[in-house]
Amino acid sequence: MKRIEYMASMVFGGIFLLLSLLVVTETLLRKFLNVSLQGVDELGGYALAVGATLSFTLALLGRAHMRIDIFHEKFPKSLQTLFNWLSATLMAFFGLFLFWVCLQIVLETLDYGSTAQTPWATPLKYPQGLWLAGLTVFAFTAFAYGLRATWLLLTGRSDQLNEEFHPKGVSDELKEELEDFKNRQQSTGSDEDVSLSNSVSAQPVREGTQ
Repeated sequence: MKRIEYMASMVFGGIFLLLSLLVVTETLLRKFLNVSLQGVDELGGYALAVGATLSFTLALLGRAHMRIDIFHEKFPKSLQTLFNWLSATLMAFFGLFLFWVCLQIVLETLDYGSTAQTPWATPLKYPQGLWLAGLTVFAFTAFAYGLRATWLLLTGRSDQLNEEFHPKGVSDELKEELEDFKNRQQSTGSDEDVSLSNSVSAQPVREGTQ
């Protein structure tokens, strides 16, 4: 799951990094050559639409969607289980609803052959297709989470359900940050150990050749 989250975040970051480079290029061309690409604002809208769908999935995987949990921890375990299950289930229905609405828009675009009202006259089926792909990933992920929460509820595994679907608190975020920091330290330490061992093993060879 962490790998999927990492890949989605890389795509999300890459989209807006590319957009920022285009904005800089557009600004410099207008300033010094009085030339415009006449489409950066259009690409910005497409990037926002596609990036938003990726952020939906990232927030779901990282349990970063906002939940009002001021009273959640004070409820009995049974009510916590019910609310956590409702949260996962309603998110699944919401993801499917977004997918259905987006699908209708894309089908209508295909029927009419709609194009953007911009100098590029971009066929809308292409950016809307990427938009639909992003929402499909979100809907599938949300639906899978909803099924898992329902299965845990029906099998009486309320403790596991609460552990996996409870609102993310400060302690959870701190724990994740500490784990990431520990992993980075271990990775850096292992790289330093490898480079140190290589230099030590190579030193007698160099002395012998001298």
